[in-house]
Amino acid sequence: MFQKSALRKIGVVQYGSIDSADIPFLSFIRDICRDNTCGQYGKTWACPPAVGTLEQCRSRCLRYGKALVFNAVYPLEDSFDYEGMMRGHRAFKQLCDRLYHLAKPSLPDFLLLSNEGCARCQSCAYPDSPCRMPELLFPSVEGFGIHVGQLAEKAGLHYTNGENTFTYFGLLLYNPLSERQE
Repeated sequence: MFQKSALRKIGVVQYGSIDSADIPFLSFIRDICRDNTCGQYGKTWACPPAVGTLEQCRSRCLRYGKALVFNAVYPLEDSFDYEGMMRGHRAFKQLCDRLYHLAKPSLPDFLLLSNEGCARCQSCAYPDSPCRMPELLFPSVEGFGIHVGQLAEKAGLHYTNGENTFTYFGLLLYNPLSERQE
């Protein structure tokens, strides 16, 4: 689909392709969202409940035959380096923007999922108004109820990538050229 060099150039560290039917959707992941562990539940169009039910999320993903699982690894000063994690979070969001622009010319229809939340607008319009940038809204992988550790394993990626690093994951769902209807 994409050349390895193009993915590396935009910052992807590891990637692998799986069938979308192999994506591990688990209800307990959505329970973690509902417990608002990350503080984004009910605050953004990129997270539950705005993204829909677990079944709705699964259905959206299964419209596509393939999934490109990708990640990027960010250095931390130590395992408690919250600022480093937030720098990595922002950098991964920018990587997803670059992947979007790489995919858009060759894929007429795809779904890009990113790491938690959305930080495009200073204040999200949710729930009072529609998303201001729906084409650039990349919902949360976890918010869709996807178990990232199992997803990484299925795609042959490392979930952890060494001491004092933090790894963020994303998912690009698409239909291969042979499956697209002209």
